[in-house]
Amino acid sequence: MNEPAEMRKTVAGLAAAHMVTDIYMPVLPAILPLLVLNNGYSYLAAGLLVTAYNLTSSFIQPVVGWLSDTKGFSVSIALSLLVSAVFVALMGIAHDYTLIMLFAILAALGHACFHPTALSIVSRFCTSENRGRITSYFVVGGNVGYALGPVLAGVLVWGFGLPGLLFLVFPALLMALALRYLLPGGIAGCRQQPDTSDPGAGNHPLMPFAILMAASILRAWAVFAAITYLPVYLVTQGYDLVTASGVMTLMLLAGVAGQVMGGRISDRIGRKEFMVFGLAGAIPFFYAFFASSGIVAVLALLVFGFFLWSTFAVAVAMSHELLPQNVGLASGMMLGLAIGFGGLGVAVNGMIADQYSLGTALGTIPLPIAAAVILMALLPYPWRSLRRYLPA
Repeated sequence: MNEPAEMRKTVAGLAAAHMVTDIYMPVLPAILPLLVLNNGYSYLAAGLLVTAYNLTSSFIQPVVGWLSDTKGFSVSIALSLLVSAVFVALMGIAHDYTLIMLFAILAALGHACFHPTALSIVSRFCTSENRGRITSYFVVGGNVGYALGPVLAGVLVWGFGLPGLLFLVFPALLMALALRYLLPGGIAGCRQQPDTSDPGAGNHPLMPFAILMAASILRAWAVFAAITYLPVYLVTQGYDLVTASGVMTLMLLAGVAGQVMGGRISDRIGRKEFMVFGLAGAIPFFYAFFASSGIVAVLALLVFGFFLWSTFAVAVAMSHELLPQNVGLASGMMLGLAIGFGGLGVAVNGMIADQYSLGTALGTIPLPIAAAVILMALLPYPWRSLRRYLPA
């Protein structure tokens, strides 16, 4: 990064805070088997806990973003971290179902308050020349935290049982203290005016953003379907569970690398160009995975993950350029609603798998990606590299 040291410190601090807050998001799904076993919950009751968490986080984020943009409302990033951590930790010592449900909803509120506020600050440090790169740093922090969450929860529960989740308070507490150094002056001290040189800094119609949202939902559908069903498919193909999990971890790591590189490349060649190229590039490698075996199949899956995940931070950057005066709302929509609605599409793949086969269900994953490619190509957003070849 060639930016001033103060800016680098702030962006690094926000990315680290994003990593910590996303540690808590996958903890509840990770401990569901123990909640069922220890507390005697039905699978439906256990699943409703995760549903309540996800719905609260998905739908509250746009509200928080809108309030931030229109009313100047903001919640301390440190407080958001602590709320998520405390209520996830308390699930380890609660036994009453209603209480655990309340803790899940309150933890989700903390999670929902973090993203629009933090990403709005990140956006204020961005220009049209570095927005993809800087946004990718923030987004990747969350990816790392999401990967660490189940591991930390598993180690603590293995060592201390469910009460071991109380130790999860410490990462948030340490991060909250670190933010006093990393964000000098607090949130107010980090605020800058948006870059009015970005596309759409004047009037910004909602239709382009709606198209971007639709493409992002389709992309999220493909992502969650792959994460959900690929491990099962790998096991059916002869991989043991540990190896299948390792392959999925490698695919997710390839996606992290893709996001960092995607942000940089989009700054150079144009975001619309990269979104079309990145989404389209994922499709042939997914089918190459099915058409091959062994190391070639694994490599194809890694490249698929690289391409598909590379478009996420770029889409978030585009949303800020399409709604430059409403980056809080745009952030909440992209990190909340788009992901939430995309996750619902997994049920469609599940029905296909039940009706036909798991292979057939997986074979349909490129279809929402292809639809997203078409939407991105039609999106009213300027081409950067290709405009010289297009008719005036």
